[in-house]
Amino acid sequence: MRVLMLSWEYPPKSVGGLAQHVYDLTNALVDSGIDVHLITSGGQGAPAYERVNGVKVYRVEPYQVSSPDFVTWVAQFNVALLEKAISLLDELGEVHVVHAHDWLVAYAARALKHAWKKPLIVTIHATEYGRNQGLHNDTQRHISDVEWWLTYEAWRVICCSHYMQGELQHVFQIPQDKITIIPNGVDPTGFKVRETNVQRSNYAAPDEKIVYYVGRLVREKGVQVLLDAAPEILAHHPQTKFIIAGKGPFMDTLKRQSTMLGIDSRVYFTGYINDAVRNNLYSWADVAVFPSLYEPFGIVALEAMAARTPVVVADSGGLGEIVKHGLDGLKAYTGDSHSLAQNILAILKQPDFGHGLKENAYRRVLNEFSWKQIAWQTASVYQEVWEAHRNTNWSVPGRQDGLFNRVSRKFAKYS
Repeated sequence: MRVLMLSWEYPPKSVGGLAQHVYDLTNALVDSGIDVHLITSGGQGAPAYERVNGVKVYRVEPYQVSSPDFVTWVAQFNVALLEKAISLLDELGEVHVVHAHDWLVAYAARALKHAWKKPLIVTIHATEYGRNQGLHNDTQRHISDVEWWLTYEAWRVICCSHYMQGELQHVFQIPQDKITIIPNGVDPTGFKVRETNVQRSNYAAPDEKIVYYVGRLVREKGVQVLLDAAPEILAHHPQTKFIIAGKGPFMDTLKRQSTMLGIDSRVYFTGYINDAVRNNLYSWADVAVFPSLYEPFGIVALEAMAARTPVVVADSGGLGEIVKHGLDGLKAYTGDSHSLAQNILAILKQPDFGHGLKENAYRRVLNEFSWKQIAWQTASVYQEVWEAHRNTNWSVPGRQDGLFNRVSRKFAKYS
């Protein structure tokens, strides 16, 4: 089965968690026998074409016409995506499904669906409504409209959690039988400690406990709640260092908050860190904290679990589905700094308790969140959609029938 995938993020371009998701998913799909052709955005010195573990990756640049805003940039990017897809489809001869990730590739995905009569599968990783707890201006309403339009055009919509399924049904009125829930995954080998010239003493004193956050610094990630919880934590455990790793538009606001709270000497904003430093910080941390106000899934919690670091999360969105309170992590009330402080202190004061949580969490990661399982579920969606598509008057008869029959026999062995 051959899949044409569209995503605006893919390494080395990484803004949020989408790049890593697409990277891991495409690798696992290729391992399961799917022929994946990914068109994504270029830049940062990445080649226009390369094979990455069997995935054919094509990178395009938006037209170099002035873009007064991000929405205009997205439209120009989609024209470049479509331009590449047209020549690629002519070259490949047959693609069975188009798989689009989020609204930033909606225009190209919809055009390919209708021009080539291809079934469209869409993964929605987050919504504009959810990110902003509502729609408050014309740009947000426009993006939400494009998201609705993309899900309307999709044959099947994939989301990562029951929470996101509910959000999609509430915001876009998508029928439940059009949605498939497939969780995100994590590769534990990516979180092993590697050699680096960075030492623990660069971040905290030998007698300090480390409370660690890593991720984008935007309001919905809830780092401000962690800072509000810090004085209570320090009152009970003065030798604590709060390490905030990552970058984002909310950083200056968070720095001002730590100064106003009088805790700036106990908070270290690292800025961007590479994977090696990230993994070392996980290994040094006594607890990893993810206090998100909005989180469709919460891949960062899985990453901390894979790194064998005890986790405390807000009971919000997908995070609340990942962590089983008291078994493999702890959950605090969303937006409640006192609840967050008490859960963090429970681990800081009871290292053996934290050790048990992280070992249970690591076993769950191995058993429930492997990319091999996730790829198989995704491939099953491809097969189901293609089977339904080929029985409609949209299907173009020809050589794809033979390809489909071979794929069907392969799937039948596992059914």
